[in-house]
Formats: sequence, structure tokens, C-alpha cells
Amino acid sequence: MQVIGTVKEIWRYPVKSMAGERLQRASVGALGIYGDRGWAIRDEKAGEIRNARKLPALLHCVAVYLREPSGNDVPPAQITMPNGTTFRSDSAEANAQLSELLGRPVSIWPVQPPTERDFLRRAAPDNPDMKAEMREVFGRLESEPLPDLSTLPPQILEFTSPFGTFFDAFPFQLLTTASLSALAKCNPTADFDSRRFRPNILIETGRGVEGLVEAEWSGRTLRIGATRIKVEIPTVRCVIPTLDQPGVKKDPSVLRTIVRDAAQNLGAYATIANGGTIALGDEVALE
Repeated sequence: MQVIGTVKEIWRYPVKSMAGERLQRASVGALGIYGDRGWAIRDEKAGEIRNARKLPALLHCVAVYLREPSGNDVPPAQITMPNGTTFRSDSAEANAQLSELLGRPVSIWPVQPPTERDFLRRAAPDNPDMKAEMREVFGRLESEPLPDLSTLPPQILEFTSPFGTFFDAFPFQLLTTASLSALAKCNPTADFDSRRFRPNILIETGRGVEGLVEAEWSGRTLRIGATRIKVEIPTVRCVIPTLDQPGVKKDPSVLRTIVRDAAQNLGAYATIANGGTIALGDEVALE
């Protein structure tokens, strides 16, 4: 095994696309950190679960759990709006408050059983020109290539998430300080803050671990204590990291740099081979 660094940050996002919780330690199961993306917003006009690519104001809400999740348990989250208003995700006022913020009728839902597949089915695209729709969603300029989505789970083309989850593609996402530093050298004026990219863990890489290292880890396994994390594919980046959100300002140059200098990807998606507990400062080793 090769020691590559330590756990610098741990993040859980109780509500998909809202600002999340920075944790000291976390329990990890087959579907990642317990409670991660336990709730999501459904656009009732479109008839689809949606994230900040279509509803960017969600990034300015903060969600925290009222009690610690465990296993398949998804407790209610407390949501704080940009104006400071707070309410519970399971409250009678939640849908109305969120609809007013987003300017369209929406509802908030806890994760549904894997059998509820129609609930996750994609709606017709907003723009019938699919290339134009893809460029909007992924924030690509006309001069830039569209991302290759062939490595994503096939069901993602028809459904917004893997069944029984609200994840975009995989239940875990990791990022390294080595990659952030590499891109910062390519674009010194941009702020490559980890919060833009919404990882579950940020790994502080050790001496000699440099460059876009996690892009080379697909198919390999990371060990953090008893927890084993299988790296699946690099994370293709959409428009969300460029958007204004708590702690970071809007900056399209971030995505321009990722497209040009990192083959459109930053960080890596992963699955969980063996669950366990991870904590800040834990050693991370590559098997």
C-alpha cells in the first residue's frame, strides 16, 4: 500500500445542492456517508428532481441534520434560507418557503425506496436542442467539447439518480489538495476552494504526491482505517463550481481551466467496498 495523505475535510449534504455540514468524523456504509443527499427538491412544474444546475438559488440555503443519521434512517434536516429564515424539511411550510425562494412550485422529498423508479425519471429537456441543453447544464462554451458521459451508469441517461438515492451518479466523491494546487498553478487568479466542488472528503496529499493524481486511480481502492473506497471514474464537472455560493464567488474561469487543463474532470466518483468510520487526520492509503 502507498500512503498518499490524510483526511483534511469531511462533508455531508443533507439536502441535494444545498450547502452541507463539515464533519469531524462520519460513518460510511454502502451508500456513502450516512444521510448524504438524504433529501432533494422536486420541480413540480417540470416533474423532475432537480439540483443547482437548474435551481442555483439552492446553493445559498444551508441544511444540517437535527439528529445523526444511521443506516437507512433519513432524519429531518433544518434548512436556513438566505434571509435567515429556518424550517424543518418535513414541516408543513417547507414547500411554500422553497417555492417562493426558487420562483416556481417545488416540493422537498426524503430519499425514496429503490422500487420508486418513476419518481426519478427524467422529464423532457427544457431545450429541445439537446446540444444546447447539454452546453447549458455543463457550462460549456461553443468552442469547448461536450463531456463524455459514456462512463456514467447507463440508468443516469433516463433517471436523475441511481435508484434509491439522490446522487448524481455514485455515492461518494473524493478530491485531493494536489489537484486543487495543480489547477491553481494553471489559473492563479481563480479560487479553487474545495467547497465549489462538493466532495465528501478532501485528501491532503503528502510530499511527492502532485498533479491530477485521482484521475489515475480509477479501479483502485483507497483505505481509510477499516473503510475501503473503490475509485470508479473521474468526476466530470458541470456549471455548479462556477456559481456564486457561500464562501466563494461566481467565477466561470474555474470551469474553463478544468476543461482546458484537466480533461473536463476534477476529483473522482467512488463506491464503498467496506464501510466503517472516517475521521479528520486519518491516514489515506492507495491499495
